[in-house]
Amino acid sequence: MRNAALGLQKGIGRGEDRYGLAVATLAILLSALSGCGGTHHPIKYYQITYPTPGTIAPDALDTVLLVRTFDASHLYLDDKIVYGMDSPEMGTYEYQRWVEPPVEILQDSLVRGLRASGRFKGVYRLRSDINGQFVLGGRLYDFKEVDGSAMVARLSYEMRLRDRKTGVTVWNHVYNHDEPASEKTVTAFVLAMDKNIQRSVAEMQAGLEEYFRAHPVK
Repeated sequence: MRNAALGLQKGIGRGEDRYGLAVATLAILLSALSGCGGTHHPIKYYQITYPTPGTIAPDALDTVLLVRTFDASHLYLDDKIVYGMDSPEMGTYEYQRWVEPPVEILQDSLVRGLRASGRFKGVYRLRSDINGQFVLGGRLYDFKEVDGSAMVARLSYEMRLRDRKTGVTVWNHVYNHDEPASEKTVTAFVLAMDKNIQRSVAEMQAGLEEYFRAHPVK
């Protein structure tokens, strides 16, 4: 842009009116700025649905669960939607993003889903002001769009339950599922991921209930 303006000034004769020079220079600068700016792409944000709050069931397990943030690759610590093929190569969309990073989406989904089930005395994010004997945590492996002959929402993570009194991991479970999308669009992928997350929360809930029925809290 700067070179275009200088070139114009050199080509104009000394006798030309300064006003004309200023107008012509401004026109060139505006044209150059327009070319450098390119097309504006609005960023679109996507969120999943969460269950409505429920009441604690009369026969709920006398257990408070604390859910910590998942460990994950740096890709899932950002809000950009990750995509890939059935290969090692992956990428991120620049203008399609989650409302929060996948590690936080998964944590919120487990907290709100397990709490809404009414099967536990309490379910909270891990915080210093909340007391609880058991902590749920783990590692997120996949939270991405996978394109092939069809598009799927791939969700894969490991969940571990740790007893804070003993420091021992007493239960663990691996979730790994590809949820088909209805079509090859980002919106369809988000809807498929939403369904996949809800499926995983239901599976974790069933596994936790089975563990605590077999190992009542003393």
